[in-house]
Amino acid sequence: MGNAQLITRVGNNSAGLSRDAIDDLNREYRELDFEARIRRVYQDFAPDKIMVTSSFAATSAYFLHIISSIRPEQKIHFIDTGYHFEDTLKYKEYLIERFKLDVIDLRADERQHQITQDEQMWRTDPDLCCQVNKVQPLEDAKEHYDLWISSLMGWQTEHRAGLEVFEERRGMIKFNPMIDVTREQRDAYIADHDLPFHPLVEEGYHSIGCSHCTWKGEGREGRWQGSSKTECGIHL
Repeated sequence: MGNAQLITRVGNNSAGLSRDAIDDLNREYRELDFEARIRRVYQDFAPDKIMVTSSFAATSAYFLHIISSIRPEQKIHFIDTGYHFEDTLKYKEYLIERFKLDVIDLRADERQHQITQDEQMWRTDPDLCCQVNKVQPLEDAKEHYDLWISSLMGWQTEHRAGLEVFEERRGMIKFNPMIDVTREQRDAYIADHDLPFHPLVEEGYHSIGCSHCTWKGEGREGRWQGSSKTECGIHL
């Protein structure tokens, strides 16, 4: 099978909000802090139509602590690429137990994932590898929801620095409640609540994804070394 055949459709769900309505939400939510935004969004949107994702990486304890304290029954979607560090999977299990999380694992089509393994696609075509193992499984899951809550923070990349609290992304409303949280605010919250960082953070990994594509480094500089790639594609 050629690489082009691995690319499938992109979801096209929408909460049906106009551009003006999204602008209004941004004006209102911009005045709120992270926790207040989470509380408010469950009032403004149908809770069963809200999707939450987590990579169980460096900042996840902060994000999931807030989510689970406000809506304990919220399902958390985790994209299991098949290439995660063992430390990530152990950290995931720890946070599931500590916060009593209900986690749904999203995986690529088994045959397509095997092709990425056989061809070592993380080397030969990292964009397509991400498309198969991360983007498409998430697109399939998004069909059942109107709003997607992510844990992006503006200081992480130049692309993320330009994002709003609310945006329309691939026909879906995306909610970035942490977008203006500073690194210092994140670290202070984690310290104040005695929350654990991902274990690889202590070893110098500040952005943690698939094991093939992650190295030690500040910010996102440890991801996809040797290329201009800074995003897997799910946030583009």
